[in-house]
Amino acid sequence: MASQLLPRQLITGQRMDREEFLRVWEQLPDIKHAELIDGVVYVSSPISRDHGTFQLLVGYWLSQYAASTPVCEVGGESTWMMLESAPQPDVYLYLLPEFGGQSGYTPPYSEGAPELAVEICVSSTDYDFGPKLALYQRAGVKEYITVETFAKRITWRVLIEGSYVPIQPDADRILRSRTFPGLWLDETAFRTRDRAGLTACLQRGVVDAAHAAFLKRLRAS
Repeated sequence: MASQLLPRQLITGQRMDREEFLRVWEQLPDIKHAELIDGVVYVSSPISRDHGTFQLLVGYWLSQYAASTPVCEVGGESTWMMLESAPQPDVYLYLLPEFGGQSGYTPPYSEGAPELAVEICVSSTDYDFGPKLALYQRAGVKEYITVETFAKRITWRVLIEGSYVPIQPDADRILRSRTFPGLWLDETAFRTRDRAGLTACLQRGVVDAAHAAFLKRLRAS
């Protein structure tokens, strides 16, 4: 009988519905990173230094944008109620609901889909490019960025007619968001972890006329 009192474990590959997944996870406070994607549990390996470094770099970049764009908010590593799944994006950016954002919040979890999600890929490429990409695509995450730390490759996808299409940098090697005007990324500065270069590029974006028009339009709606 005693063994029946022990909480269930979360093991990668296990099948559960979302209600059971959340209930079991609440009994396992030592597990910080777990996701349910289309009924399958994924528990991450220990976080590597490269993963942590690039995750903070993305957070730094998006936080600066959010500071200049008070119609949106940035977050990371929190669980989302997305369709029947419960992903935990590394970093995300979303429009606030009062400005037309597509996500909601029923404490303690966000619901729906952020406008932009970022995943740092160290050993999880198959997962981030497979089940998670498919979920984000179906759920309507408008832009999905993956950062492959080993290859130092950034892939920025935009949702067009229900499918992700990679966007290409302009001639100046700058990637520009389609959903968040002024959210500009200098690829070279990002790969070399040049925070000054990242900031300089972003500052040019948030003083661009398209960013001002974006804020004016949302505040008037």
